[in-house]
Amino acid sequence: MTTLQKLAVLLIAMVIAFGVAWHVQAWRYAGKLASQAALQADDLNNLTQAALRQQQTEQDKRLATEQQLAISDQHHIRELSDAKRNQALLRDRLATADVRLSVLLDTTDTASGCNVSATPSTVGVVHAARRAQLDPAHAQRIIGITDSGDQGLIALRACQAYARIITR
Repeated sequence: MTTLQKLAVLLIAMVIAFGVAWHVQAWRYAGKLASQAALQADDLNNLTQAALRQQQTEQDKRLATEQQLAISDQHHIRELSDAKRNQALLRDRLATADVRLSVLLDTTDTASGCNVSATPSTVGVVHAARRAQLDPAHAQRIIGITDSGDQGLIALRACQAYARIITR
């Protein structure tokens, strides 16, 4: 064998060795890439599962808050309708003179010009403080004012309950 042939055989052997090494490295890297891809897929799956659990937790919280708000709203509506019914009943009783609205008189106030006797007379059987009966129309207006005030207080309590539930 001549030197040129030896050199050609050596060159062919080197090319074959290089090709084999290239394929071995490709297999190794393919294995590493596959394991890294599997690890990345597992990590991504774990992150997705954690996000889904967190989303479910938040959805459960929102549902609980909505249920509390619905219960609070029902309570507010019931309280408001009870107050309206009671006010209407009181207005009806005032209109039929079943109930009379009266005010206490301060018999010690000399500036008021009230000429009501401080001592009870024998005409009445009431032994309490002196009272003056209000005109039914004025009584109706007073009941209307208290009705508006009651509705305002009920609405305020409802708003406070809503704020308490939402900030929880």
